[in-house]
Amino acid sequence: MVSVDVTMSLGDLLIEDPRRSRVLEGLGLDYCCNGHRPLSEAVSEASLDLTAVAKALDLPDPPPAQDTAMPAQNAALAHDIVDTHHAYMWAEMPRLQALVDKVAGVHGDRHPELLEVQATYTKAVAALDPHMSTEERVVFPAITKMEKSQALERSLADDILELRAEHDAVGELLKSIRSLTADFAVPADACASYKMMLSGLEEMERDLHEHIHKENNVLFPRVLELEAQLDGR
Repeated sequence: MVSVDVTMSLGDLLIEDPRRSRVLEGLGLDYCCNGHRPLSEAVSEASLDLTAVAKALDLPDPPPAQDTAMPAQNAALAHDIVDTHHAYMWAEMPRLQALVDKVAGVHGDRHPELLEVQATYTKAVAALDPHMSTEERVVFPAITKMEKSQALERSLADDILELRAEHDAVGELLKSIRSLTADFAVPADACASYKMMLSGLEEMERDLHEHIHKENNVLFPRVLELEAQLDGR
């Protein structure tokens, strides 16, 4: 018997068992920017079979505790996001930019879509750079201060609204790259650099989904809940 609650949101299903991210990725279900949607709604919009999807998400055996636990403190979770996802992005963005530029220059005549991939990836990097800088220098320190002091100096609601909108925009850019590359399919004439570029783009998209999930579905709701508690004192 399938034990997955189809009324739960995609984000909550993933919080319950992070291993489900691979299943949702494979089905093309957006659990990060649109993680607030109930599973039943997301499956219906994607024209998938709800019973089959629920069965696929009903993974055998519970995951190890260390795989499901997120830091209980907001400051610790923000720190984890920076150390895990921001650090990856800061290192990977320039490396992958060089690969994208190289492959577009060598193969762009035979694969004109690569020029669009190059332009789209460049836009994504240009958006991610100030986005992550704002989180690291402004928003995350404010979250830490609020939690430590248990005092509300200013609301972070507008900041969070803007960050979520930026998540949506970058998510759409990466989605466009997936479409342009036919789900990162390797052409017959692809060289080693071409294959590395496609692999790198797919891995970046996967990491970004996990990154946004932790912020949109876990950290930001926690912060807004704490704000409401402090404001109601």
